[in-house]
Amino acid sequence: MVKGTDVFIIGGGPAGLATAIAARRRGFAVVVADGALPPIDKPCGEGLMPDGRAALANLGTIVPPEDSHPFRGIRFISSGLTVDASFPNGSGIGVRRTVLHRIMIARAEAEGVTLLWQTPVTGVHSEGVLLGDHIVRSRWVVGADGTHSLVRQWTGLDRYACDRTRFAFRQHYRVLPWSDCMDLHWGPHCQIYVTPVASDEVCVALVSCDPHLRLDAALTAFPQLSSRLRGAAPTSVERGATSSTRKLQRIYQGRIALVGDASGAVDAITGEGLCLSFRQAEVLADCLLTGNLKHYQHAHRALARRPTFMARLMLALDWKISFRQRVMRAFDSDPSLFARMLAMHVGALSPVDVAATGLSLGRRVLTA
Repeated sequence: MVKGTDVFIIGGGPAGLATAIAARRRGFAVVVADGALPPIDKPCGEGLMPDGRAALANLGTIVPPEDSHPFRGIRFISSGLTVDASFPNGSGIGVRRTVLHRIMIARAEAEGVTLLWQTPVTGVHSEGVLLGDHIVRSRWVVGADGTHSLVRQWTGLDRYACDRTRFAFRQHYRVLPWSDCMDLHWGPHCQIYVTPVASDEVCVALVSCDPHLRLDAALTAFPQLSSRLRGAAPTSVERGATSSTRKLQRIYQGRIALVGDASGAVDAITGEGLCLSFRQAEVLADCLLTGNLKHYQHAHRALARRPTFMARLMLALDWKISFRQRVMRAFDSDPSLFARMLAMHVGALSPVDVAATGLSLGRRVLTA
């Protein structure tokens, strides 16, 4: 039984493992505990955009080509209109969540992180954390236990400045990828993402405001996509999760800090959740080194600004079909505009270029 450590991380998903790797690389002794048995799965679109890949690489973690499938950019498909653009800073990859989890576990083990699986934490203590009635002493405690974080509840940090929820369902199909992009199909108040995750497999993820809407029912509104999937054998069961837009008033209390979905979230429409967690992990590890969690709070908010802005911008397209079609026609009439929007999405535009792109889009929409 572990008696003590420098950093104790509650939650062994990607955010927890990223924080463990970052803290260990800065010289801390690190323990991660999770009640689950790996690899841990989670319903998501399973795409890593170039900025996410770069953030993961900064943690010394690379997804091998044989365990993923590349895509060059993003394609929007809506009511007969299609626009696409390539990433300006490399390719994205589709990777099964369980595969990514195994790779990150291997990296954490190589860094010397102590991993306690099937070990639920039962509470926090003034000296550390509780494993049953056993106290593990720790200088720092990190809550990386997801959307429904118990650490957030135990520490009184579950006070929200913003909290909106949508619902997501995901399934895999055995079929040859037909696109070299991650495809985003826009429908009536829902979106379906198709991400190639292998040379013969795609991930199909539905997101909507309706907790009762499932993939089979939603696909009837997407005849082109339904045709592509007709006859394709499912390779996983349909799984659901929530997609939250959540901002907390505070993300630390004393020597306890939150990271990943436990610390807030952006809507899944951005595809930036993992990238955001990886970057938070690096900043948190630096702040643990200096002992300044107040700086972590400020940096955490700064990291969330661009993904939050892009989520609002993209969800505006869900407001009204006629408005979305005007935007799609604007992109169709000026393909470079969609390319600049994608560059903005992955952080490859300067603030001046972002403002100029927004003005150009506004003009195009008014005349579309």
